[in-house]
Amino acid sequence: MFKLSEKMPTRDDLPLRWLAALILRVSNWKFYGELPNERKVVVCAAPHCSNWDFVFAAALIIYYRIDVTIMMKQEAFFWPLANFFRRLGFVPIDRKAPQGAVGEAIRIMHESESCWLVMTPEGTRKRVKRWKSGFLRIAHEADVPISLLVLDYQNKLIRFEDLVQPSGNIKTQLEEIMAKYDKYKLKYD
Repeated sequence: MFKLSEKMPTRDDLPLRWLAALILRVSNWKFYGELPNERKVVVCAAPHCSNWDFVFAAALIIYYRIDVTIMMKQEAFFWPLANFFRRLGFVPIDRKAPQGAVGEAIRIMHESESCWLVMTPEGTRKRVKRWKSGFLRIAHEADVPISLLVLDYQNKLIRFEDLVQPSGNIKTQLEEIMAKYDKYKLKYD
């Protein structure tokens, strides 16, 4: 079970809380860890390997009423899902302009009183050898911690693990964080 935090940004206007509770109950997924007690944080959610990640993440967000900002490829914002995505906190991004996406995320972090920015560092739904470093650059430039969120398909767990301070050494820290996720299997491994 999650331990909710005092500083966690929340909202009461999220739709379909009853459906989120049903999804969580029927799917048999469990949630562990302590939610970051931070007003601003970059949440590194990995491994991202399936569209089911969205279903479980949306259920978690809705059920616990967590106010998040999630960067998602702009191609996914089509009718009838676009308004639903926006209501949950999804922001469309142009993946072909990575500097623009990182800059926009930093701007959002600086202008917000509270912001949990959720990112999937693989940039795709398959296993990759190298993650994108944008989440680290955003955390460093915005001077906010990084929360490691694990999607553990083998054990049906979503778990908040370490809270990491950005070091500024992007390459080394990216390798260290990737190593923490190596033990977790993808849905289709």
